[in-house]
Amino acid sequence: MKKSILSIAIFAITLISSTGTNAQDFKGLDKSPMDGAAYPSSYKISDKVVKVTYGRPQLNGRELSKLAPVDEVWRTGANEASEITFYKDVVFGGKAVKAGTYTLFTIPKTEGDWVVILSTAKNVWGSYFYKEDQDVVRVPGTVSTSDKNIEAFSMMFADDMTLKMGWANTIVSVSIK
Repeated sequence: MKKSILSIAIFAITLISSTGTNAQDFKGLDKSPMDGAAYPSSYKISDKVVKVTYGRPQLNGRELSKLAPVDEVWRTGANEASEITFYKDVVFGGKAVKAGTYTLFTIPKTEGDWVVILSTAKNVWGSYFYKEDQDVVRVPGTVSTSDKNIEAFSMMFADDMTLKMGWANTIVSVSIK
């Protein structure tokens, strides 16, 4: 009986001390967490046409132009450059694009449409290594304004599959057919 109690006590101490060690290996939440959007958006439909994965930076009192510099190639989010996967051939902003995964870059403008770029670059951190010769298409992203401030950069697909990117009071839209 004493051996059983001793064995259980040792086992319990080992279990308690080992879980604390493993838990310390996990990082806390990222300041710009990864997110994604897909079309169709319903989880009940597994046959997706498009999916985008991106980092969600926050304004935190800063100006949009400080985080997405005007007239410069931007990674369209935070951390790694955003990636968009088309599971079928599509027409993106009026231009034919083959099924596949592309990096999504944008060039913000102070007036008029933004430039939205699909690139063959893969596994890219930021836009530091952007190369124009890797562009697949460049299309206009129609700019509109939001009545509400969008604190965290967000992407979504409208019911007609239009890609919408919103941040601050700016919404950039690109049609997908």
